[in-house]
Amino acid sequence: MSTLHLQVVGPERMLVDEQVSEVQIPANDGYIGVLPGHAALLSALKPGGVLTYVIAGQTRKLALYGGFVEVLATSARVLADGAEFGSEINKEKAQARLAVAAKAADHISPDTDQQAAQDELLRAQAAVEAAA
Repeated sequence: MSTLHLQVVGPERMLVDEQVSEVQIPANDGYIGVLPGHAALLSALKPGGVLTYVIAGQTRKLALYGGFVEVLATSARVLADGAEFGSEINKEKAQARLAVAAKAADHISPDTDQQAAQDELLRAQAAVEAAA
């Protein structure tokens, strides 16, 4: 079975540096499924989404909070603005964060940055999904 070298780098540390069989990446225009031999591409990441990857038949999740991805035939490199392993996310805190973000996004005032509120909602949703 062929593999793909996945690297995910956050602002503070290297999060993933593994050989994987597949990866799903939350790009701006939708999720990108990457297998070994994929065509080269460069894409921005959604402000909030879940990256999933498979190692030895086990699926792992990572909440990503924006950044960029470079895909080559044998590798995928993610430079994330922020990221958290699903296993490190406190599910109750993530759900509370989502409730606050949803309320803020629903009650946009003229003084509120609408894009920032929507981005926070996406990040909170990604954290809840990754923690599941």
